[in-house]
Amino acid sequence: MRVRDWQEILADVAGDSTDPDGWRAVAGSRRSGLGEDLYFGHPNVGVYHVKTYAKNPQELRGVGAKVARKVDDELDPLLPDADSPGRFAVRTPPEDETQAEEMATRLQETLKVHAEAPTEPDHLFRDVMEALDSPAFGPMDYEFDGRPDELDVLTDTFEEAEELLSKELDELIEADDVDRGFY
Repeated sequence: MRVRDWQEILADVAGDSTDPDGWRAVAGSRRSGLGEDLYFGHPNVGVYHVKTYAKNPQELRGVGAKVARKVDDELDPLLPDADSPGRFAVRTPPEDETQAEEMATRLQETLKVHAEAPTEPDHLFRDVMEALDSPAFGPMDYEFDGRPDELDVLTDTFEEAEELLSKELDELIEADDVDRGFY
């Protein structure tokens, strides 16, 4: 297992050619310390674990690693199914102005179609993500100020990765001096 910057992990996900709507995620506060835990997986790609914290309101820092090569029968029930109310997406910026205009046009047309016909929220989300060429999106179980039970089970399942990533994140936090209050 190789620990890398969290943005490198997202770049791997964004660069994967797997179907973008097959991803699922679980996230919440870290068990101890500053920041959040995020596990996200795809049946054909595997499971990633990312730990992040907000250095300041404009800068997110963190570390991550691939913790499993596939979503097996043991991991599958720990990731949310399509009925989960939460959603997440990985977004990549347009390469140039022409691509940005094309994305905007697709998005306008998608919203127009959904405004004119009855639709389900999940269908709208999926169509918007496809219009924006999102490389990864899907259901998410997330607790803003807590931890979903599945997050604890995943943390226990990947105990070695948890310890290593926590150590690396704590070193970042300490180096950034964000683990201290104001005097």
